[in-house]
Amino acid sequence: MNLTCPLNGRGVLVTRPAAQAEHLCQLIREAGGEPIAFPTLEIRATESAERARQLLAEPWDLMLFVSRNAVEYGMKLSPAGLHSGPDSGPDSRPGSEPDASEPARRPLLGAVGRATAAALREHGLAPDLVPARGFDSEALLALPALTQVGGKRVLIVRGEGGRPLLGETLRERGAEVAFAEVYRRSLPDVDVSAELSAWRDRVGFITATSDEVLHNLLQLIGSANQAWLLSTPLVVISDRGGATAMQLGFRRVAVAEETSDEGLIDALCRLAMSR
Repeated sequence: MNLTCPLNGRGVLVTRPAAQAEHLCQLIREAGGEPIAFPTLEIRATESAERARQLLAEPWDLMLFVSRNAVEYGMKLSPAGLHSGPDSGPDSRPGSEPDASEPARRPLLGAVGRATAAALREHGLAPDLVPARGFDSEALLALPALTQVGGKRVLIVRGEGGRPLLGETLRERGAEVAFAEVYRRSLPDVDVSAELSAWRDRVGFITATSDEVLHNLLQLIGSANQAWLLSTPLVVISDRGGATAMQLGFRRVAVAEETSDEGLIDALCRLAMSR
């Protein structure tokens, strides 16, 4: 973390879901800022839990988790065998043949990024496939293990209506793909009109961790306040998020060099120093 971060008490709007915001808020405090929690996304359990539960109980060669939420909600629906099964070994990598004389091995587990990988470890599962850089479908698909998946059964654990790229690409590479949709995202039912006047004075920066968060933020703020919002310096967590922000009209955007809360803080400090 940048120890000379010149936030000087300025407010930082934290837009991620409430359950995932506290660590980032704490880091903002430590950097001298004032976190202002404003979740623009609500995460809820899927209403089609039985279908997801059935898919999670089937045998798979690979099981890919696209977010921390996918892990948290997926584990609530997954069979005990996923938790207690033997770790995958060298003979369980894509392209190998299982030994019928050995007990069934758990699938190879993939995580889109380090936060998702950490969530798997918290549940006692060691992820096998984690991108060294990036935290999106493109980064996961670039891993060598996912380039040779012909004939493999792949389960993608995600929220309802997630990005199609991961599944489409794996199918093109010859995999049999299914989706266990274990949670749903929704727009919070909030009225921020009472806060907006104070925010104009308090908020010096905004953080956003997904495209959906950005779109929801604009919708919740309302068209009458978008000029102010778009002029406020913004920190995002990926190049894709940066491109989306610029397309939406944000004028000062910094992209985190590392896909973590610490990476967001470093980008925030860089942005503050460049003012």
